[in-house]
Amino acid sequence: MKTRIKEQRIKIGMSQDQLAEKSGVARTIISQLETGQRTVTTTETMLKIARALDCSVADIFLLE
Repeated sequence: MKTRIKEQRIKIGMSQDQLAEKSGVARTIISQLETGQRTVTTTETMLKIARALDCSVADIFLLE
């Protein structure tokens, strides 16, 4: 699973630490999702990240 988490995060000027704090998702998980090291996660995690980034889950998925 490839995501646009990093692009969305940078677009709003947020660090990984800030996103972790706001979303309640561990920074290591965010980092792994951004780099592709983690390819599976829960819907709940993606919803938390999307809410913290003020976007929809669909906005953070890469469509290939």
